[in-house]
Parts: sequence; structure tokens; C-alpha cells
Amino acid sequence: MNIITISREFGSGGRELGKRLADLLGYDYYDSEIIAAIAEKSGLDKGYIEKALDQHGWQNYPITFHSSFMSPSYTDPNRVELLLDQKTVLEEIAAQGKNCIIIGRNADVLLERFKPFRIFVCAEMEAKIKRCFERAPKEENLTEKEMRRKIKQVDKARAQTRAILSGSSWGDPEGYHLTVNTTGWDLKELAKALAGFTTAYFESQKD
Repeated sequence: MNIITISREFGSGGRELGKRLADLLGYDYYDSEIIAAIAEKSGLDKGYIEKALDQHGWQNYPITFHSSFMSPSYTDPNRVELLLDQKTVLEEIAAQGKNCIIIGRNADVLLERFKPFRIFVCAEMEAKIKRCFERAPKEENLTEKEMRRKIKQVDKARAQTRAILSGSSWGDPEGYHLTVNTTGWDLKELAKALAGFTTAYFESQKD
């Protein structure tokens, strides 16, 4: 079984890159399906779950590395339960024993014992802003300044979540097998290169 996890900066194209890579490799692909599974377990609305897990509200709390996310100083019981449900869903996916790609959800640290191939996808800020504007819903009328702030806020929340869950630094190259900067790349071509790289990696692990 081969598991690839993709952590990504907001607007970097990590989700699209992951889907293209899954299609090329013939791997199962998990993204919004994880939220749907958590909703089924918890009986809560998918929109609420996604907002709770992605936005957190931890920005107002001081972050201390290696602290437990169970600590009441950092979160409330509802979010703790959702994080535990998320961990359960991810472990159930891994336990199926199928080759798969998982987008986000801190799967790289939560599934560490399954030894996934960990990819971090980033991009230059201007490229991220451009991508976000190209894919923004029509009703979202943000200025460039507002979009820049949104990107920073989302990435900050992701970094804080990882710090709470594992004590490691989100985006630190030492925490990943491969860091990919999508700036200037056609994602279709980049996915082809990644397919070759990841295939070679998993082959090397058989020796």
C-alpha cells in the first residue's frame, strides 16, 4: 500500500495537483470525502465541520509546541471531537490497504505510522493571489489586499493546527519528503513529473 499526503499553501494548486497525480497513478483520491465521512459519524452539517476544522478560532491563543490539542486552553470540546473523528476517518482510509492520495487534514502526521510519502505544495504569493481570483466564486468580491490577507489567515490556521497536533512546523522542508513550488508550472505537466518521482520513491522502498 502506498499513501501520498499533500499539505499545501492556500492558492498553491495543491488540490488540483493531487487530483491530477491520483488520476495518473490510478490511486484513490480523498479530499471533501473526508469531511463527508466525519459528517456521517458526527451527524453534523458538512459546512459546519469544514469551517470548524479549517478556521478553528485558535488564532487568539498562544501556541506552545508539543502541547496537546486536548488541552482546554486551545480549543473547545466540539472541535476536539471533530479532530478525533477526523483521525478515525483517516485511519479507516489507511486501513483499507489501497494506494491513495489524501489532501490536507494533517494526514501526514496523523498517519505517520503508515509511512506516507509526504509532499508540501507552495507557491509565490502573487501566483497564489492570481489562482485564487481565477477560481473565486462570482459572489466573492475581494480586493487584492483582502485576498492576500485571506491567504495569510488560512495558512496561519493550518500552521497552528499542525503545531498543536504534532509540535512540528507546517511547511518546514524537514517534515516532508518533497517540497514543490508550483509557481510558473503547468500543473498537468508538473503532475507527470511527480508521478515519475513518487513511483521511483516507492520502488526504492522495496529494496
